[in-house]
Amino acid sequence: MKSMALSKGICIQGYEGSFHQVAANYFFGKGVPVIPCDTFRQLVRLSADPKHSAGGVMAIENSIAGSILPNYNLLQKSKLIVIGELYLSISQNLLANRDVELSQIREVHSHPMAILQCLDYLEQHDWKLIETEDTALSARHISQHRHRHTAAIASKLAAELYNLRILAPDIHTMKNNTTRFLLLAQPNFVQPIDGANKASLYFQTNHSKGALARVLTTIAAGDVNLSKLQSMPIQGSNFKYGFYADLEFDDLLQLNQVLKEITAHTNSLKIFGTYKKGKQVKA
Repeated sequence: MKSMALSKGICIQGYEGSFHQVAANYFFGKGVPVIPCDTFRQLVRLSADPKHSAGGVMAIENSIAGSILPNYNLLQKSKLIVIGELYLSISQNLLANRDVELSQIREVHSHPMAILQCLDYLEQHDWKLIETEDTALSARHISQHRHRHTAAIASKLAAELYNLRILAPDIHTMKNNTTRFLLLAQPNFVQPIDGANKASLYFQTNHSKGALARVLTTIAAGDVNLSKLQSMPIQGSNFKYGFYADLEFDDLLQLNQVLKEITAHTNSLKIFGTYKKGKQVKA
């Protein structure tokens, strides 16, 4: 992505301090300007508009909850290109204002999913649990209102941005909670990626007997690894399905040959992007 475009900001879902911003910082470096979006639909819309942003970062799946299926549909309908991925190990933390002690806490605020992820820890205390729309928003709220008896569950970045104290780090129960994020770019800003070894795509077969098997066999025969296959109902059809797939390969010539061969077995094929396999990092 051209560096001159980054001044417009990168779209994220949620508020500043969200895990989407943590992912954006890993992609571009700490301090990259971000554009908070209320919904994933808004994220995709603004990410695709060069007047508003330089692109976006969007969660696509989680190791516990699975694929975020609506986001695949949003990606399919957009012209955005996937140019990178990141696997972020989610760390949930109990945050409070700096002059507040753990013994003073009476309420804990956070997104319902974050609360659910931390129930084993939270149930050790007699606290009232309040569900909110966003983890980072909860952190910002207790900071702005200087609450002395309320804590939030959010990221370490939220603690830093809102000058909060981490009363208890890593309070989530499942320690292997990882979210995969995609880096999305507008077509005009996409440049060839050296060392690309992964591709994301969508295809539909003609739904004849063995059609999907022929596609999968062709991929395997081309020595390309099918690392993910996700079925989704085709809108307007009667229980017919399209497929989202991630392919891992050694070089682009190998990938292009496989894509050429599976075209004969598909009604439609869309490549979302080719990029480098993402690394695992901790929030």
